[in-house]
Amino acid sequence: MDMVVQGRRPSARYAGMPTWYAASANPAPQRPVLQGAHHATVCVIGAGFTGLSVALELAERGVDVIVLESERVGWGASGRNGGQLINGYSRGLDVLEARHGPDVARELGKVALEGADIIRQRVAKYGIACDLVDGGLGVALTAKQMRGLEEEAKVWAAHGHGDVQVLDRAALRAHVRSDRYVGGILDPLRGHFHPLNYLLGEAAAFEALGGRLFEYSRVLTIDDSGPQPA
Repeated sequence: MDMVVQGRRPSARYAGMPTWYAASANPAPQRPVLQGAHHATVCVIGAGFTGLSVALELAERGVDVIVLESERVGWGASGRNGGQLINGYSRGLDVLEARHGPDVARELGKVALEGADIIRQRVAKYGIACDLVDGGLGVALTAKQMRGLEEEAKVWAAHGHGDVQVLDRAALRAHVRSDRYVGGILDPLRGHFHPLNYLLGEAAAFEALGGRLFEYSRVLTIDDSGPQPA
């Protein structure tokens, strides 16, 4: 498989990315722009959460990997999001089970918990400084919302995560100095981190394992007409 890549001159460190994450990013080297011909077993396009996670996983297994990023590491949504580790999806596992069956819901529940676990393992393994804080609250303003959170805790318990605590108004006061909420849930497997610094840490770990990462290198075309792997 051949690619045509367009390189451009690097700009200032995260110039044009007016976010707190960019302003507080850890020092990182200026990665080179791709020039000339390069060969690798795998080429990953994009240095966001998905791209760097795949690249690092492959590099850990000894695969020769190149990552091509059209801007800088974490330039897009991956480096600008809220940085919240929230187990689950846009719909609850009970909804997913009703639509797709118990087997699908069970596997999706495992994947949701595994994702946050992988992040924590990499932070510890590679010493990534990304201000990771464990634990997260879900709070309710009304009795109806509180019933929804209680049901969420029951659903997670049914999927093997029984550590979600249901908090009444008094118990919630230990975590939130406000009387606006009628209660909430405390999930120890939730958390918060600096997403851009996490990505920079993943990139550094990938390069330490021999991975090659090129910034300001936009892929224009892909030619897959050549020999295909068996």
